[in-house]
Formats: sequence, C-alpha cells, structure tokens
Amino acid sequence: MRRLLDAWSGIPAYVRNGRFDVVAANKLAMALAPLYQPGRNLVRDMFLDPAVRVVFPDWPEIAAQTVAALRASTDSRNAELAASLNGSDEFRRLWALHDVRPARDETKRFLHPYAGMLVLRRQSLAVAGSDLVIIAYQPEPGSPSADSLADLA
Repeated sequence: MRRLLDAWSGIPAYVRNGRFDVVAANKLAMALAPLYQPGRNLVRDMFLDPAVRVVFPDWPEIAAQTVAALRASTDSRNAELAASLNGSDEFRRLWALHDVRPARDETKRFLHPYAGMLVLRRQSLAVAGSDLVIIAYQPEPGSPSADSLADLA
C-alpha cells in the first residue's frame, strides 16, 4: 500500500483502520491536513483538535458524518474510543442521535493556510481481507482546486 500511496504523487491519499487510526499517508495528504499524519486518530482529532475546525469549513456536517461512520464500524475498540470522547459536548450530542451511516464518497471542502479553499472528491477503497480503507481525494480536472493542489505537491 505504501508504494501505491507514494505513486499517487498528485493525489492526497491515506490509509485508515477500522478504529479510524491513520496508518499510512502520502506526502500530499500530510500537506493537505495535519490530521492525515500516521498515528493520528481521525475521530479524536475531529473533536479534540481545534485546528481541524479550521481545516474543514463544513465542520458540523463532517463531524456528524464522522460519528455516524464510527457507529457503523464493527471494530470492537470503537466503544472505548467513543467513551474517551465523552468530554466533548459536540461528540456527546451527535452520539446521542444514534445515526448509523458508513463513510461514503462525497465532496469535501478544505481550507488550507497556503493553498486556500480546496474542493475535493473523496473516494474510498476497502482493502480486501482487512479492516483497512484507502482514502483518496481528487479535484475536478481544470478547477482552481486542481491548480491549488498541484502547488502543494
């Protein structure tokens, strides 16, 4: 998977496990957003890292999608992860809604400190025989986001 991620030099891509831990990422994913650094947990960062609210201008919607995807995950460690986030009012409120929805491919907006606003399409690829998922982001060809992403590469 590492070679695949690195071959996608113009596409931000990372691998996460069923607990939403980032286990690998290419350079462009790490340049796009700090939460895509290997070793980070996407759910914890969504609610406990204030910088993530700046990265995602649509944070309320993305936070709700994150909690729904966590509920949809079958990883047995996620109950412990959810309990560790009870200190976050936003997490508790969203968890109480009992929304269950797997992560899906969608368009996300990123606000990068140097590249500005990026509108990218999220694609997810399940890795057969594991709980790993490869996430890749693509801009619309010829768009301002494509130009800005190329500047980050």
